[in-house]
Amino acid sequence: MKRVSFLTVAFTIALTIMAQGTLEDYKRAYSIGSKYAGKTSNAIIQHQFAINDEVGKKMWFTTSERDGIKYYIIDLKTNKKESLFDTNKLASQMSNQLGKTVEARYIQNTTLYQTDNGNLGVKFIANGYNWSYDTQTSELTKGDSIRQERGGERGWGRGSNGPQRRWSEVDDQRGRVARFGDGKTQIFGKDNNLYLRNTETNEETALTTDGNEQFYYSSWGSFSSDGKYYATVKIKPAPKRYITYVNSSPAGQVQPAYYNIEYAKPGDSLDYRVPVVINLQTREMKVADDALFHNQYELSTPRWDNDKHTLTFSFNERGHKTYRILEMNAETGAVRPIIEEKEEKYIAWTRLTRRDLSDGKRIIWFSERDRYGHLYMYNRETGKVINQITKGKFYVRRILEIDEKNQVIYFTANGEGLPKTNPNEDPYNIHYCKVNFNGKGFVDLTPEEGNHSASFSDDKSYIVDTYSTVEVPPVTVLRDGKTGKIMQTLAQTDISELKKTDWKCQEVFVAKGRDGKTDMWGIIQRPSNFDPNKKYPVIEYIYSGPGDQYVPKTFSTVGSLAALAELGFIVVQLDGMTTSWRSKDFEEVCYKNLKDAGFPDRIAWIKAAAEKYPYMDIDRMGIYGCSAGGQEALAALLFHGDFYKAAYSACGCHDNRMDKIWWNEQWMGYPLDESYIASSNTEHIANLKGKLMLLVGELDDNVDPSSTFQVVNQLIKHNKDFEFIYLPGERHTMGGTYGTHKMYDFFVKNFYGIEPPAWSELEKR
Repeated sequence: MKRVSFLTVAFTIALTIMAQGTLEDYKRAYSIGSKYAGKTSNAIIQHQFAINDEVGKKMWFTTSERDGIKYYIIDLKTNKKESLFDTNKLASQMSNQLGKTVEARYIQNTTLYQTDNGNLGVKFIANGYNWSYDTQTSELTKGDSIRQERGGERGWGRGSNGPQRRWSEVDDQRGRVARFGDGKTQIFGKDNNLYLRNTETNEETALTTDGNEQFYYSSWGSFSSDGKYYATVKIKPAPKRYITYVNSSPAGQVQPAYYNIEYAKPGDSLDYRVPVVINLQTREMKVADDALFHNQYELSTPRWDNDKHTLTFSFNERGHKTYRILEMNAETGAVRPIIEEKEEKYIAWTRLTRRDLSDGKRIIWFSERDRYGHLYMYNRETGKVINQITKGKFYVRRILEIDEKNQVIYFTANGEGLPKTNPNEDPYNIHYCKVNFNGKGFVDLTPEEGNHSASFSDDKSYIVDTYSTVEVPPVTVLRDGKTGKIMQTLAQTDISELKKTDWKCQEVFVAKGRDGKTDMWGIIQRPSNFDPNKKYPVIEYIYSGPGDQYVPKTFSTVGSLAALAELGFIVVQLDGMTTSWRSKDFEEVCYKNLKDAGFPDRIAWIKAAAEKYPYMDIDRMGIYGCSAGGQEALAALLFHGDFYKAAYSACGCHDNRMDKIWWNEQWMGYPLDESYIASSNTEHIANLKGKLMLLVGELDDNVDPSSTFQVVNQLIKHNKDFEFIYLPGERHTMGGTYGTHKMYDFFVKNFYGIEPPAWSELEKR
């Protein structure tokens, strides 16, 4: 037998390990978004139902096919499908009229109508104009030009007591105008009080005189339907907390810029509100007794009930253990509870949904009181539950529509308890369902395995449903709206060309969590040049915690983990305990314990994957994340440093006392206690093991940047080795192009022990 020297073996192993993180790997990582573009076909682009007297019962849809975009129309009565028009021919006609080339793919926002001569017409937008087209005569008419509208802005840090507006606006609710339906009467706020103005004479009369800076009248309010009463709230303002920002490098000037934003944090004092009703004829005022809404986190502005002298408003108790829907009598000022939620740990109040029925006597209400998320029918007058509408091991996710005439609710849901075609399918997949008000007649209208996205015709007779999984490409079908039965398949995405390449699909992987019983669902991404005979470091992308689930559930040619994998890594993502939509028990592990982040489940899942796939080298285990994920990535090294060896942590909320009140008091509780310290990264820096890279944007308006700076301070005090990226002018970010490149280099250096390619070489890509 031929003898092989130790040096030869060692050299071979070294070459195998070092054949990653190369310039070619980086080029693939950066180009992967375009690498597989155009490799799929026959997917639905757009569809629309047209059920009206003009055109009858029809629907049209477009698909992206190998030879271009195709338009089809279906006669819903006969279920017959035909070509609507030739897009290439239509694009040629537009090109002739405009004197420039128009591509068929720019035809959008199509609607059907009946032309003057009784033909089927199409209206659409293309190249900045409105167009109309007669599908039978092929006559094309160019209409008016169009203007694109821009969307609004976001906000993060407001979270208590009132409408969410930009931080630059002080939430004092003064100076606004309410108008009564006759157009002649206005109520507005001035000098902390309310004034009545006659718009014909411009005469002003004070409605209140006792308002002051310490307890003022909000001008957010409304009139009763008969104009007899006006309802608003009186507000006792709390001191505001502000974060001061330094924009070190503002455009157009040398000197830095400074500004403040309002930003409430856990434990801060909050405004107190009390509903007030004014009789506009007698000027008599009724102030609600606050016995049922005293310890306020949030109190909504009272809303008038239809054609009644009663109002309803919601009360969210500080600490989120009690939530009430309350009714106030405008004539007496009496307040009574209609609905009450109570929990030992917390109520996930942002999920609560209330729909008042038109009879004024019943309310449909969403609650997690049975440890899952379900709908209940309430008797408004008695405040008692008439019946539980949905029940089982699943979550109602969204009410789509309430059909009062037929006593039917349409909604989306997920969970293992749904009556699906495959009872073992991913419990996070969304399905579309309906049920009668009395809880009977439950139908899963989209029972096929997959994550569904559907739309209904206006009369609920038909459904267009697209469904897929991470591993199975989308299928779009037309369904009967009453039974869910498939009438015909409209499109089935073709990935045959994609499969001819080196494309690697994400794999769905399931393993037991910390309790040895509960399935944890995640995905595994391999590089396109994957070799099962090599050993690959494993990197986990993390964004965990309550509020949602985070692992993708639909098909994608290039998932968010793919680029990093190209550098020579196996990249994984999973939802462990502390995340949502499985059960309250599954989620409530997070309570006063955000540092948990499902890590015991994650580690068990990753070890199970490595046992099945020995090429996963979990001795080289990394993790990265942003925001809550940034907190969790650092927590991996602090609390599980024997397993995780390197972490990239961007814009983390490293101490829950430093972050937004509405997020952190929801899960960590109020008043603040030792659990905040126990979950704080900043307080446990002495435990740090492994390699760490931190990143923060200096203008982060989501998480106070000082949360990261305080971690840096403790790292220095504890003489810890780490890397830190400070991004001038950036807000809440994973790092953008620059930060992503730094993250790539960080993992390549620490897990392959090599110097990454020069950045100048990558600029040539």
